[in-house]
Amino acid sequence: MIKSALIEIRSVLGASLVAVAMALPPHAFAHDAAMHAAPAKAARVELATAAAFGPDGQLYAVSKNGGHLQLIRSHDDGANWSAPLRVNAEPEPIAADGDSQPRIAFNRDGDLLVSWTKPLTRPYTGEIRLARLPVGAAAFDAPITVHHDRAEITHRFQNILAGPDGRVTAVWIDKRDQEAAKAQREPYRGAAIYAAVSTDGGRSFAPEVRVADHSCECCRIALAADRDGAPIALWRHVFAPDERDHAIARLKPDGSPERVDRATFDRWRVDACPHHGPALAVDEAGTRHATWFNVKDDEGRVFYGRIGVNTVEGQIPVGGPRAAHADIAIAGGVLAIVWKEFDGEQNRLRGMRSTDGGRSFETFEIAATAGAADQPRALVKGGKLYAFWRQADEGFRLYPLP
Repeated sequence: MIKSALIEIRSVLGASLVAVAMALPPHAFAHDAAMHAAPAKAARVELATAAAFGPDGQLYAVSKNGGHLQLIRSHDDGANWSAPLRVNAEPEPIAADGDSQPRIAFNRDGDLLVSWTKPLTRPYTGEIRLARLPVGAAAFDAPITVHHDRAEITHRFQNILAGPDGRVTAVWIDKRDQEAAKAQREPYRGAAIYAAVSTDGGRSFAPEVRVADHSCECCRIALAADRDGAPIALWRHVFAPDERDHAIARLKPDGSPERVDRATFDRWRVDACPHHGPALAVDEAGTRHATWFNVKDDEGRVFYGRIGVNTVEGQIPVGGPRAAHADIAIAGGVLAIVWKEFDGEQNRLRGMRSTDGGRSFETFEIAATAGAADQPRALVKGGKLYAFWRQADEGFRLYPLP
């Protein structure tokens, strides 16, 4: 079973990444001296880009450029872009590949918040950073470190959500409990999910709280607002003894969970992390729609399903056997899923739409590229759905969805 699972991971992820790397231009492998506190390693594909429509209707995108994140804006849905604005004035290491992505949100006042992971000297360690651009300001405030814990351990794979009550919630993968267990020579499965809450628009955060023990170590965390604005987190979890399924929790105002439920039941038993996190959207009725990658019945696939209390309804495969990194959004009664899929020669951007709450779907083609490409983002503006996709060859592209 493990051998089969690893073969599937290689098929879904490895083949695609190899082709992507071969298609990169030589300058894509350049190194920035400001980024290295350790000996140089092989360069990763660093196309990870955050994108969202702001309260002003503009399209905002944040991506890495050397030791900086930079913001660009478009007033015409990606046809033209502003000059870049640096998010962090002082250069620092920034993680921007695969499931380690910058994130953006807008607080209740309309200020732009950008979060990212800053890698530290030891492998697989990091800090969660956040910078704020006040409405009308010409520059970002100096970035802060979200968590109060300053140990050189894993604080990585962050996500943020700004609620209508003014609270800003940050979540991330944290290994402080794993490190404590090691010191006591006790077993500990995986890592943990931690959260911290800001009540001043992202200027500062209260001490972090643990959401759950035993998360997977390297998969992005999905974060969506419930009908009342409360954050709901969905992540890959390590259920005893070694099942890599998913867990879900609605968070209280202080970031702690109301409870933690099992979200998927594919029973994937493997002692490895696929670097392939889920996506989540909540409709007006409160139904939780999700996409995720798992190995089920010896086959690695992306799935869609509606997450209930320890149940999954309507689970179906998304795309073909090489579909990867799906995102999901809802607007005007339409549910859209977008993903990329390697066909042996090109990375293809594909989509599905449902007008009956996920009970039936139609599938459509959106775009394709022979070069490297980031994970797609499903976006909403004015009741309409879009796919945002960064390509190495064609840059930042926005596609209206049918």
